[in-house]
Amino acid sequence: MRRTPLDLTGENPRRRPSYWVTVCVALVVVVVNLPFLGALLASFKTDAQITSEPLSTPVPPTVEHYKNAIYAAGYDFPQFFRNSTMIAVGTVILVLAIATPASYAVVRLGLGGRWLLNGVAGLRLLPAIFFVIPMFVMFSRLGLLDTVYGMIVVDTFLNLPIAMVLLCSGIADIPIAFEEAAVVDGASPFRILSSIYVPLLGPTMVAASVVTLFFTWNDFLFAVILTTTNARTVTVGATNFVTSFGIRWGDISAVTVLSAMVPILFAVFARRYLVSGLTLGGLKG
Repeated sequence: MRRTPLDLTGENPRRRPSYWVTVCVALVVVVVNLPFLGALLASFKTDAQITSEPLSTPVPPTVEHYKNAIYAAGYDFPQFFRNSTMIAVGTVILVLAIATPASYAVVRLGLGGRWLLNGVAGLRLLPAIFFVIPMFVMFSRLGLLDTVYGMIVVDTFLNLPIAMVLLCSGIADIPIAFEEAAVVDGASPFRILSSIYVPLLGPTMVAASVVTLFFTWNDFLFAVILTTTNARTVTVGATNFVTSFGIRWGDISAVTVLSAMVPILFAVFARRYLVSGLTLGGLKG
């Protein structure tokens, strides 16, 4: 048997490549977050610094753009933020309410099978612009244009396929023995879903909620076409700072930073929830 040479430095040679993996991951994270970092720096610069020194650090920093983002005339940030929050929360609730029983029906009850799941997932692969005109025509006839309820319906339609894919995978990973024991005790499919699968699907449902909230909160295409004033969101409201006199980059950057805080904080909360080991605890119990 060939032995591995002894490393007198005390380091395991098999773990050396992990250093380069860490460096590569760190570089990817930096590159991906450069736009947000640029917006963060620009939000604390004066207009003159943004124009003359776009890559410099804000010295001294200013909060004037954040004041404009919240209190500027013609830009109702509280209303836009409220609309975004209502649309995101409503979409997450509706997506989970539909995707959870639908995924259970596909995986455990055999309704539609893999063909139905593939067909639903295929809808999300189509370009979003493909659905804009049909949605606009349908909503205009139903009176749902520029309404929070209309945006919830649209975002639910767009995010339901992703949630179903995640939940179907989560349900398939749960041992069927739990359901078989409940069937022997006379439990109905609804009781099995609510008492067994929903508690064990906690981490998966949180993951689906995170993805749904991200896509809903950052939606621009449907929000800019299907809303005008009453249901305008934060992301679309930032276009108010594009005027005939120029683009107010500092104010747009401040709005971008403020709007990004919600998904970031939600992701932090979801990460802590995902590592709580609910699935492991359910399987052991």
